[in-house]
Amino acid sequence: MAETGSREALAERYGPAGAGLPVAWNEVLAGLLAHRSVRAYRPDPLPPGTLETLVAAAQSAASSSNLQTWSVVAVEDPATKRRLSAVAGGQRHVVEAPLLLVWLADLSRLEAIGRRQERPTEGLAYLETLLVGLIDAALAAQNATVALESLGLSSVYIGALRNDPVAVAEALGLPPNVLAVFGHCVGYADPARPASVKPRLPQSLVLHRERYGAGADPAGVAAYDRTLKAFQEGQRLEPVGWTKAALDRVRGPEALSGRDRLRAALAQLGFGLR
Repeated sequence: MAETGSREALAERYGPAGAGLPVAWNEVLAGLLAHRSVRAYRPDPLPPGTLETLVAAAQSAASSSNLQTWSVVAVEDPATKRRLSAVAGGQRHVVEAPLLLVWLADLSRLEAIGRRQERPTEGLAYLETLLVGLIDAALAAQNATVALESLGLSSVYIGALRNDPVAVAEALGLPPNVLAVFGHCVGYADPARPASVKPRLPQSLVLHRERYGAGADPAGVAAYDRTLKAFQEGQRLEPVGWTKAALDRVRGPEALSGRDRLRAALAQLGFGLR
């Protein structure tokens, strides 16, 4: 049964050609490979203690030098969710989900502690420290995702909050040196509007042994385009594949939905970025 389950999960994640990958298997791995982004939610509220459970899981993630340079804002107020949905291009699941988590790279805490103790914190002004905050926030959020899925909940990340970080900071009352890295819708998936596992690039393009290899091998890319087109057709979406959509997304600043102005927004939010 375990072999059957792993083959089915791998076929969903990579397409039929990936079904034979020699992977280990257990319940945790089954949950990880079954992950999917859910954009349709029931209105049911979350059980008491859910938020605290997710934060405990998030705080159990690794943190560089134990600096813990992240925070999270839990948003349940419909008016605030509508305001944040507008920043994210009107994505309705931002409003529909009972809980929206906004994960933050938070350098303000150390700055405030240093000021209170009259100790220098010039290192906070360097790009490296912001990267630490961004990575810490992402690791924490992914731990929370694994936890919420184990509880029968679903989620989707909302990177589009970076369309206007200043507007998000105003909506959430963020102090200087705090950046909303992404949003995170959490709730019970609506079974009437199911989501499916989206295939990923074949391991031949992302797994390199000892030295970097053929990360853009034409045969591997073409195979993934075929796999993703088949998935899109099954979802009744336009079968554009991966290459066209990905290159359209990086064609220039006009494709970044305002995120081409992120450096200026970071300066406005107080980040030094030396």
